[in-house]
Amino acid sequence: MRVYLDHNATTPVRAEVAAAMGRILSEVHGNPSSVHAEGAAARAEVERSRVQVAELLGFAPAEIVFTAGATEANNTALLSVAASRPDGRRHVVASAVEHPSVEAALEQLEARGHPVTRVPVDRSGRVSPDAVEAALRDDTALVTLILANNESGVIQPLEEIAARAHARGAWVHSDATQAVGKHPLEAAAAVDLLSMSAHKLGGPKGVGCLAVRSAIPFAPYSHGGPQERRRRGGTENTAGVVGLGVACALARSELAERIAEYTRLRDRLWEGLAAKVPGAVRNGDPDHVLCNTLNVTFRDTPGEVVLQALDLEGVAASAGAACASGSITPSHVLVAMGLSPEEARGTLRLSVGHGNDASQIDRVLALLPDLVARARAAEGS
Repeated sequence: MRVYLDHNATTPVRAEVAAAMGRILSEVHGNPSSVHAEGAAARAEVERSRVQVAELLGFAPAEIVFTAGATEANNTALLSVAASRPDGRRHVVASAVEHPSVEAALEQLEARGHPVTRVPVDRSGRVSPDAVEAALRDDTALVTLILANNESGVIQPLEEIAARAHARGAWVHSDATQAVGKHPLEAAAAVDLLSMSAHKLGGPKGVGCLAVRSAIPFAPYSHGGPQERRRRGGTENTAGVVGLGVACALARSELAERIAEYTRLRDRLWEGLAAKVPGAVRNGDPDHVLCNTLNVTFRDTPGEVVLQALDLEGVAASAGAACASGSITPSHVLVAMGLSPEEARGTLRLSVGHGNDASQIDRVLALLPDLVARARAAEGS
């Protein structure tokens, strides 16, 4: 049996979600925009799911715009909504550790003449509210800040930063994809726009949403029809939306239990590694981190070798560096936190979730010390 410790990349679909989607695929055939009974049945499923999503995120149902995932939601927030402020503001402030789907959109904004200021993080991976405030300008349209980082798991002081941004007339967007279902969402009340994806919390891939406060003028990113109150053209993915709704309902009812269990498993893993692997260093602020995420550097160790060895032993995880065209590219998040390329190369992200238990953690702890030692020996030979 394999041990899956890559829940931050994607999560297994919950049985309850799969059952709900199967019912839609086999029984609900109508187009949600059609006026006949079949269309009305599909529309009712979509709207029921909209309520479930809104209840988890702390938005009104009418403020939920279904998308193909957080990447589309992030692009919509930056390239369409923020870029179309009616007051002509064009400046954007972001952190240096945003998800690639935000960073790519920021680069597009820059190419279109929008000035972008990227605020650095400290060694713990956190952004200083004072630094964000110093970056604000009279023409700042938007502050975009990831709530919980997908690599480090570090949680940002979003509420304080949002208050300072709003005081200067800027809107606030947060990519909350990693936080939803694993962290309380009180901070969501402070933002104007919020992105998320279903597949990060036990839902299906290819569906998510952008939550937008009703006071924010909305400029569609995807045109083509009257769907989503003319905010996102294209026939809704009814089965996917229902899967997202069920995943959100489960997250809302299970959140306290999840946080306690994931924290227990993550801490068991870290304590074991700290005791058994010399030179293991935990990255990120341990007091402000997702309950399920452990980012750890094994000094003088080729992380990609350890990752491959783990996979051969039946354990799935992620590395702090990626190999492309024969070269090792370190994570921009880890580099922004002050790690050297060599340290980033020796870093693994281990993320727990639904389906993991203590016996699986103990199996990983039985494997990793020897695999790290062998990788270090091979590197030094």
